[in-house]
Amino acid sequence: MIRRWVSLILPPLLVLIVFIGASEAYIRWRNIPIYLAAPPSAVQEAMVEYRPELLGALLQTTEATLIGFAASVVLGILIAVLLASAKIVRNAFYPYTVFFQTVPVVAIAPLLVNWFGTGLLSVAICAFVVSVFPVIANTLAGLLSTDPALADMFKLYGANPVARLFKLRLPWAMPSTFTGLRIAAGLSVIGTIVGEFITGDLDTPGLGVLILSGIKNSKTAMAFAAILLASLLGLAMMSLLNLAGYLMLRHWHASARD
Repeated sequence: MIRRWVSLILPPLLVLIVFIGASEAYIRWRNIPIYLAAPPSAVQEAMVEYRPELLGALLQTTEATLIGFAASVVLGILIAVLLASAKIVRNAFYPYTVFFQTVPVVAIAPLLVNWFGTGLLSVAICAFVVSVFPVIANTLAGLLSTDPALADMFKLYGANPVARLFKLRLPWAMPSTFTGLRIAAGLSVIGTIVGEFITGDLDTPGLGVLILSGIKNSKTAMAFAAILLASLLGLAMMSLLNLAGYLMLRHWHASARD
């Protein structure tokens, strides 16, 4: 297992080191102004200089992201179960879930400000809107791909619909669901940052507010530091989901085996 995790972590770490070194060298070689692009060393200095603001913004963004992501998990799986319950239900309502996904969050964010005001709730809704569809689509695909032979066997032994759902269909859909959750985790961070651009509270700013503030006030290094923290937040969420998926699927599904 240790060898597996080393093989997963070492290659991207080496690529990251090379990228950081090349970026530093290129920016200094071309003498690019600091207000256009900050070298990694300047971003590191900004992480120290603006540490209180960045940590506070990270906590605010993390809270909104987790609320939106949790809502997308619960409601996404529930909606997928309802859509998988009958073909007529799926034909009637699934197109609307697709339409919901195509609505640009930037377009509805001003409406959210009118309805809910600026701050945490509006930002979390933006994260939810962006991230819920992958959960619905992947969970639904997993539920609909349940082995017909196993479904017939459950019926033969008299299992009721609830038992078939929790003992067969949801476990069968779990690999697909985790795929949707990993996609949704990254999208929820994106939705939060975009939401903070428009609906963020200036009194309790998130990373999106700091990014805009840094660019507006020529504090490019601080903006890059905020972008880096947002990326690390998405990476942390996806890594935790990868670990959870591995622990839950390793004993019975090929996707989680070495």
